[in-house]
Amino acid sequence: MTMQTKRDYYEVLGVSRNSSVEEIKKSYRKLALKYHPDRNPGNKEAEEKFKEAAEAYAVLSDSQKRTQYDQFGHSLGGGGFPGFQGFEENFRGFGDIFGDLFEDFFGTSTRSRSGGRKGADLETAVEISLEEAYRGKEVTLEFPRHEPCESCSGSGVAPGSSKSVCPECRGAGEIRVTQGFFSLRRTCPRCQGAGERIDKPCSHCRGRGLVERKRKLSVRVPAGIDTDSRLKVTGEGEAGERGGPRGNLYVHILVKHHPVLARQGSDLYCELGVPFTAAALGGDVEVPTLEGKVRLKIPAGTPSGKVFRLREKGMPVFQGGGRGDQLVRIEIEVPSRLTERERTLLQELAKERKDSPATPKKKGLFS
Repeated sequence: MTMQTKRDYYEVLGVSRNSSVEEIKKSYRKLALKYHPDRNPGNKEAEEKFKEAAEAYAVLSDSQKRTQYDQFGHSLGGGGFPGFQGFEENFRGFGDIFGDLFEDFFGTSTRSRSGGRKGADLETAVEISLEEAYRGKEVTLEFPRHEPCESCSGSGVAPGSSKSVCPECRGAGEIRVTQGFFSLRRTCPRCQGAGERIDKPCSHCRGRGLVERKRKLSVRVPAGIDTDSRLKVTGEGEAGERGGPRGNLYVHILVKHHPVLARQGSDLYCELGVPFTAAALGGDVEVPTLEGKVRLKIPAGTPSGKVFRLREKGMPVFQGGGRGDQLVRIEIEVPSRLTERERTLLQELAKERKDSPATPKKKGLFS
């Protein structure tokens, strides 16, 4: 690429001249992932675009070089910029973005993995009732997970044998690999970063150092927890490899539906059927709550659909203070069958009230 054919660096990265360093870095990373030679084998055009983007990023990510470029352009007063080769020589100065970039390409970091590897996280589910979510509950979980092998004490080596230095990486745990025009370090594929190899693996765990066992664990489910919440239990996941720490356990909480009460956040809702005579005359009615039945006084003439609020009869606020409320919606019950005596009384009532079959409301249904 000659000086005359070079495109403007801002145009190459698709950013404006007042873009921040983070915006420049983000744009470059997208282009680098798109045009990297490993993703476009044999594609010369993609390779040139990758070099072009790398050169632009090398200049625009450096405040001093960017100032010079904004003032002089590609000429730099006749001296010019070092181009891609100059950028490649200073490659280690851009480890932050390329560490992430190569992790996306190869599924592994360029950093050494010779130390212990953290164990995988586990997830299990537990179902509880609304009453148990209201009060909180101690639950016992039983799940499979990997534990250090007792036969080899987690080493993976058969008794009487020992490990030897990995011949591929010579104990370093990583190897140098050439990827196109870059030279980088990768975790050794033969020893997986351990720097050692097992000549005679343990017959019980087949050299892994881990075996599957049943784990029994008590976990406290806090009061007020809602369905689909997850509890994190640190250090109760899979055992780490080569002395690495354990992963974590995540407990997925499922709260069963209640036959009477519905929940929304920390509030509870219920519908209460009230005889039309009680609604007309008023009086006390019993309302079911999670603490037992309570009495609610309804005034005479209570209409169907009226909502009453029972203060602090809802759920405890999860990881907070106080309680929600319980809202009670009144549904007037009209008998579908009447005795002769009931019919006579209702007819007398209707006559006394001079009721007509239907009375139009001032506001319609769609008001």
